[in-house]
Amino acid sequence: MNPQHYFHHNLPKGNYSGLTSLGNETYAVVSDKAPKSGFFVFHIQIDHQTGDILDITSDGFRPSSDANQDEEGIAFFPKDSTIFISREGDNAILEYAMDGHLTGKRLKIPATFKDITHQYGFEALTYNKQTHLFWTTSESTLKLDGVQANAQNQVNNRLRLQSFDEDFMPQAQFAYLMDKPISHKSASNYAMGVPALTALDDGKLLVLEREFLVTSGKLGSFVSNKIYCVDPLSADSIPSNAPLQAASPYLQKTLIAEWKTSLTLFRQDLANYEGMCLGSKLSDGSQVLILCADSQNQYGGVLRDWFRTIVIR
Repeated sequence: MNPQHYFHHNLPKGNYSGLTSLGNETYAVVSDKAPKSGFFVFHIQIDHQTGDILDITSDGFRPSSDANQDEEGIAFFPKDSTIFISREGDNAILEYAMDGHLTGKRLKIPATFKDITHQYGFEALTYNKQTHLFWTTSESTLKLDGVQANAQNQVNNRLRLQSFDEDFMPQAQFAYLMDKPISHKSASNYAMGVPALTALDDGKLLVLEREFLVTSGKLGSFVSNKIYCVDPLSADSIPSNAPLQAASPYLQKTLIAEWKTSLTLFRQDLANYEGMCLGSKLSDGSQVLILCADSQNQYGGVLRDWFRTIVIR
């Protein structure tokens, strides 16, 4: 895991919540509070020996005619050279041309997700050109499947990982069980869920679990992050209309990375990581994973637009 960096001299402060590779160290980046629905184009320069980020520059914003719909996840679809964006505002996943305009196409969301909440809607979105599949999930538990985790109840979120084919039709669905939250009675704001997925060439998925707790006095706030690897190809799919239970066939998880950021008198590296995608490969063949954090427009002059990389050997 490489250190986190911010690039305030090059990048406008923002609410960066997802990113996807376009190739050649160029990335499409989505913001959940941009004035218009659309995406930025960033150039992220990587050290090809260490995988660390050397520099990030912006090539501007590409808007559509829509107002922003709390856009969270983003995936490049190379077959048609288009961008798909997941939107919590209307819980739709729509296609955008490379100039930002909407094409009119969308992923067909199964009825299972009809009761998805706006607070914990579609944040995660990924596509892999080797498997020809899109993947998404709700950030937290659907009403059908039980209670959502909070800072007091120590409930495991029960999620459904949903795949789609290249005709944008739903395919298999798999059950995923999050870790229990850390109990903390002093929370004034709290978020626990999966904000990002990354699909790998071999059919496996990387899942980012994120717990974000803000204390009433702000000091002591923290974000706990874990990245797990799961393999849907070796697991049983689930029916889309049956509630998830304790005995449901949840995917087996392998921990890949874990870290925590916080806000204290002596440490101000708090970073709410919400975006994750594959970057380039290093000279030794290792895979770079790039993550971005949502600073809430550099809230309070304290939060920053952090980026970091993790190298998968």
